[in-house]
Amino acid sequence: MTDTLAPLTEALLDAARKAGAEAADALAIEGRSLAIDVRAGQLEQAERAEGVEIGLRVLIGRRQACVSASDTRPDTLHEMAARAVAMAREAPEDPHVGLADADALSALRDADGLELIDPAGDPAPAALEDAARTAEAAALAIEGISMVESASAGWGWQAVHMAASNGFSGGYARTGSSLSCVAITGEGTGMERDWCAESRIFAADLPGPDDIGRRAAERTLARRGARKPPTGAWPVLFDERVAASLIGHLLAAVNGTAVARGASWLRDAMGAQVLPSGLSVIEDPRAVRLAASRPFDGEGLPTARRAIVEDGVLRSWVLDLATGRQLGLPSTANAARGTSAPPAPAPGNIILTPGRHSREALIAEMGRGLVVTSMLGASINPTTGDYSRGAAGFWVEGGEVVHAVNECTIAGNLRDMLHGLVPANDARAHATRQVPSLLVDGLTIAGA
Repeated sequence: MTDTLAPLTEALLDAARKAGAEAADALAIEGRSLAIDVRAGQLEQAERAEGVEIGLRVLIGRRQACVSASDTRPDTLHEMAARAVAMAREAPEDPHVGLADADALSALRDADGLELIDPAGDPAPAALEDAARTAEAAALAIEGISMVESASAGWGWQAVHMAASNGFSGGYARTGSSLSCVAITGEGTGMERDWCAESRIFAADLPGPDDIGRRAAERTLARRGARKPPTGAWPVLFDERVAASLIGHLLAAVNGTAVARGASWLRDAMGAQVLPSGLSVIEDPRAVRLAASRPFDGEGLPTARRAIVEDGVLRSWVLDLATGRQLGLPSTANAARGTSAPPAPAPGNIILTPGRHSREALIAEMGRGLVVTSMLGASINPTTGDYSRGAAGFWVEGGEVVHAVNECTIAGNLRDMLHGLVPANDARAHATRQVPSLLVDGLTIAGA
């Protein structure tokens, strides 16, 4: 899959050597995609894109520079190398930059066994258009839906190849298919909207388009009559659709870049309790048929399943080589990169330990409070963990949903929120962040 990209990265490395680089790594990315939008039963937009991007990082001592281009002609490669070397010579020294040691590199240089490529191949545009039309029609068929804002189907393929002067050379490709629908009910100021969107590596794993449209319509109709909730301190259930954002804040706080800068509310929490006992946050970068899976990271290091949080206790940061060196620790093989910038740490597939009870059981348990299904805006203090976000969802009385809610704000502190969360058992197994609905007690709700 990356046969055409490997020669490009090797040519970039050769140009870098000739230009005077002491060390270098090169990245080539090729992609193609197709997106179809329909509205009111008619094709609204069809977009096809394809292209190649190349990037080169050169190192001279402890100085580095990155350049990128979308032109793969030989003259461009040599110009890129010369420019990168000139930039690196003028760059400030950074004691933490450098390639991986050769003996630490991944032995696996492709993604065989990870099932990242759909064997069905490229879809026909007409098939994507038909799926989007079917989703739209399914939503409109449900009484109370006034219009469908959009119905879309898409597909993409991307191949990457990386090579470095330390001897690494490897690459892989992945595909992805998606289908979405946004429905509207009501008119004027009484309008409400909601959506359903799904994506998979294999198109055959997607829910049917009629199911996508129906779910979008049902979610939208449930929002009729939305109003502000009462102000006070109440339990809040983060619906599975938004619950991953809470774990995302934890992952941001354990990112090596934030920790090394001292700009994390968990900077002193290694070995401390950050989640309730019994809950773990597992990274699984080699899970089969998941969109964030990869055999090696952006610096050629082998990826592996590991615990970031184990039994509620923080066990590991998320590190690349540079942030690991800053903290005096080895990389956790979390380097991610594009063609125009050096590597930076980022997590892959994430799994939070599921709970024993259903979402409905947690709603019954909360008695009175708020179920959040969508959020907008954010005021998150990365140093203190103070948290405030706009929210919408449903109000709960007596353990049952009684009406839709909009125009409210929820606030708390992430350290306290994560310490007391209770997970449901409704995480989606195909998601790159498998996080179920999460119940958090005692958040401040600003409403009516």
